Amino acid sequence: MALINENYLKLPGSYLFAEIARRVSTFKAENPSADIIRLGIGDVTQPLAPASIKAMHDAVDEMANQATFRGYGPEQGYDFLIEKIIETNYKSLGVEMDEVFVSDGSKSDVGNIQEVFGVNNTVAITDPVYPVYLDTNVMAGRTGTLQNNGTFEKVVYLPCNAENNFTPTLPTNKVDMIYLCCPNNPTGTTLSKKELKKWVDYAKSNDSIILFDAAYAAYITEADVPRSIYEIEGSRDVAIEFRSFSKTAGFTGTRCAYTVVPKTVMGKDSEGKEHSLNQLWNRRHTTKFNGTPYIVQRGAAAIYTPEGQAQIKATVDYYMTNAKIIREGLITAGLQAFGGVNAPYIWLKTPEGIDSWGFFDKLLKEVHIVGTPGAGFGPSGEGYFRLTAFGNRENTEKAIERIKTKLIL
Repeated sequence: MALINENYLKLPGSYLFAEIARRVSTFKAENPSADIIRLGIGDVTQPLAPASIKAMHDAVDEMANQATFRGYGPEQGYDFLIEKIIETNYKSLGVEMDEVFVSDGSKSDVGNIQEVFGVNNTVAITDPVYPVYLDTNVMAGRTGTLQNNGTFEKVVYLPCNAENNFTPTLPTNKVDMIYLCCPNNPTGTTLSKKELKKWVDYAKSNDSIILFDAAYAAYITEADVPRSIYEIEGSRDVAIEFRSFSKTAGFTGTRCAYTVVPKTVMGKDSEGKEHSLNQLWNRRHTTKFNGTPYIVQRGAAAIYTPEGQAQIKATVDYYMTNAKIIREGLITAGLQAFGGVNAPYIWLKTPEGIDSWGFFDKLLKEVHIVGTPGAGFGPSGEGYFRLTAFGNRENTEKAIERIKTKLIL
């Protein structure tokens, strides 16, 4: 009999979204005429930029011609896309062509990157947290078992809440792998350049590696919030950055992203010898991945044209207007709200005496709105609730009007 990886048995399972689906299904069956508005899932609703559509149509035509047909491409991505990525996002930050790896999504990359690290590394995550960071390390065997308080025994949790302005405190003990997401999912909050510099300095002092998820960089509006960790001095020695076209250009279903692994980021073997993580990731990437489709990469490259930049900016502005409507509407209704300024997520404090799931039921039953209970993102998410700005304008405005006029607080 084949033995299983028993680390998978340590996972609590897809309880959060399964329970959300169950409760919504039950409510819908009991209230078939209810107009349910879903502001829970972090998926986009606006179509791809016309520049991307045209580029992909042209690429499809190329695939129909023997002279321009393409089969396997470079696993790391085509130069035409990588050149545009560097020119647009990293021009003055020292990123080189062979430090960028194009993929099918940041979710894949942040989950897979842990494979190049030893299983005895200590992992630190902010709490609440995007579940992929934690779950993939559970699968790898770094975390120990799940405790009664909802934490894994070997993971260092960095609580983020209203009391500390959602800014994680540096660990008191040495950690090896640090996951940071800025702008943050689920809280929608950010780290300033000054705060991020503290993490870079900590990583350099402790031989740690920062795994920096910048999937929502395009939504940043404030000048003091870094778009890339490589804006911080010394970060090219200690940080790997993940970027995505999903929320920037609507590629959630089209699938394209990239990871930047500087050649100066080093890890050590058991004898203390240094090795380039860039080389290790390249080996992993080329072994387990055959590359993002040519057609998709052409569509991604098109967002870097003047037309494409204007089009995706309009879409980002659309979602951020939704975020402003939600944030201001919640505050008007008497709720405490965070995020929604540099990110398409709004993180609200549930009313006193109501936990995350209690507020989920209240919102669903009283005003027919679906959000995401904060407890599903980790222990520090209890007492909070996430709404997303990715719906259409009509439903967003309708939802907030219901909260302001019909929700009993």
